[in-house]
Amino acid sequence: MLPALLGLLGGLTPAVQALPPDSALVDVRGAERYFGWNAAQLASVLRVRALAHCGVGCTIGAGPNPMLARMAARAARPGTTLVLSPDEVTEFLAEKPVVALDGVGPATARTLCSYGLDSVGKVAAAPLATLQRIVGARAGRELHERALGVDRKTVVPSTAAHPWLSPGGAPALGAERYFPRDEVDPERRRRALLSLTEELGVRMRRDGQVCCSLTLTVRYADRSSTTRGRTLREPTAHSPALTALAYAIHDSLGLQRARVRGISLRAEGLMPARRASRQLTFDPTDDRVRRIEAVADRARAKFGQNAVVPGALAEPGVIAVAEPGEVAGAVAELDAVAEPSTRAESGVVAKPDAVAEPGLADAA
Repeated sequence: MLPALLGLLGGLTPAVQALPPDSALVDVRGAERYFGWNAAQLASVLRVRALAHCGVGCTIGAGPNPMLARMAARAARPGTTLVLSPDEVTEFLAEKPVVALDGVGPATARTLCSYGLDSVGKVAAAPLATLQRIVGARAGRELHERALGVDRKTVVPSTAAHPWLSPGGAPALGAERYFPRDEVDPERRRRALLSLTEELGVRMRRDGQVCCSLTLTVRYADRSSTTRGRTLREPTAHSPALTALAYAIHDSLGLQRARVRGISLRAEGLMPARRASRQLTFDPTDDRVRRIEAVADRARAKFGQNAVVPGALAEPGVIAVAEPGEVAGAVAELDAVAEPSTRAESGVVAKPDAVAEPGLADAA
């Protein structure tokens, strides 16, 4: 959905920065002069176009700088626009919790709260020297400026060739899953992660790419979110390695009974697979699993994504239809590669019948 949104925004201004998985930052100062409309009018046009062309509603925030625009978007009601004028900034920020500021994480927020600085208004009123003694010289100066509504960052336009960019500018791939209702079951969240890593792995291997790190974003029922990233031991597109890291990031969040609305995963630092090195191993199972993965990719390319899926993603009541001889050939190739014990460990599900039995569908 984000690429389609970027295309709509590009019709208003070239200064568009992608914020995966589902947001974008736009500098509309040139568009205001060109069209003769203010930010609220441009936002109305964009919401109508998004609904007409993409069938989705947009929540839009506008402000004097990128930080305030993002905060306005988070504060706006779904499907509406919230515009902050320079005169409204102080009142808007005064009662916000200090963690709402860019660059203030849980650890910094706890430190500030221990000194009684639990709101943006209190941080803004605190002397600069005091903030620098608490969090450091540079961090204290940036914190003081942001509490006053000052953000020196600018909109960095994304390139047309790679609309999905990581914060450092390197190309990235992203995928997301939204639950039909607020999800509290950790096992369902893990199944969504498995589905995401399988999708990203297939896409990267198809394009001859590997990634260096993964970034997980969890969106909650109250519209807040948590983002965490980790670097892989080595650049890879191997689905089991991606899944293991995604699970580790998810487990580190300690969500317990959190009400999760959606999960997105981004593979960052993409590079050609031919330039990546892989640590050799004496474990024959790893080699067999990678060969099974290659055969499964060829089966998916020929028969569709539902030809081969991880067993953990199989759900009852769903069927996949394929030609009997073709699917049988793919399964025969899998049989030739993997021994029975390895097939069980890999969790691959494939059926040679003309109509596959229930349970052969991707969770996507």
